[in-house]
Amino acid sequence: MTIRDISITLRVGTPEWPGDTPFACAWAWQIAMGASVNVSCLTGSPHVGTHADAPLHVTDEAAGADTLPLDAFVGPCTVVDVSACSGDIAIPDLELGGAIAGGRLLLRTDRTIATGAFPSEWPALSAETARHLAEGGLKLLGVDCPSVDARDSTTLTVHRLLFQAGACVLENLDLRDIVPGVYELVAPPVKIAGADAAPVRAVLRDLA
Repeated sequence: MTIRDISITLRVGTPEWPGDTPFACAWAWQIAMGASVNVSCLTGSPHVGTHADAPLHVTDEAAGADTLPLDAFVGPCTVVDVSACSGDIAIPDLELGGAIAGGRLLLRTDRTIATGAFPSEWPALSAETARHLAEGGLKLLGVDCPSVDARDSTTLTVHRLLFQAGACVLENLDLRDIVPGVYELVAPPVKIAGADAAPVRAVLRDLA
């Protein structure tokens, strides 16, 4: 069975949202310095690299990353190429032609930090499209860009509509080598209490 890694590699220099805390990796203990083991120390925002947002990200006192439902992040999904879109993504742009596999939708915009640079813009679902999908039973929306909302959004409408409907959000995927179609998604978030987001190691597996 082919396993396709769709995660961003976390390293020093992985692009963070402008103004957010960058990823860093240092040594707490080193064998070379006389310690019995090497132990690294990681710092940085949980939004750097591939991650799942929690409702706490957009609403005070909402659920944190440790409460995200695992079943939303594991199961059949549909990958759709919307790289030709700019601005708002409408329902016809998705060209779904049927049901979304497992209620999980991944959007390939080709505006990804996997290139080593933070994109200046990316397409995002219109509020109407997000509401339509959420009301239709969407469990998870994943994107290869830094946010399910547009870069200049201050209302984070798509986040809010999805969270209000009980859907989950997966951001900063690497879908450059993924052909549109149906796959099995395996992308459980790390269980971090009190955090507004959590890192994810996301993979796709062929169903056939």
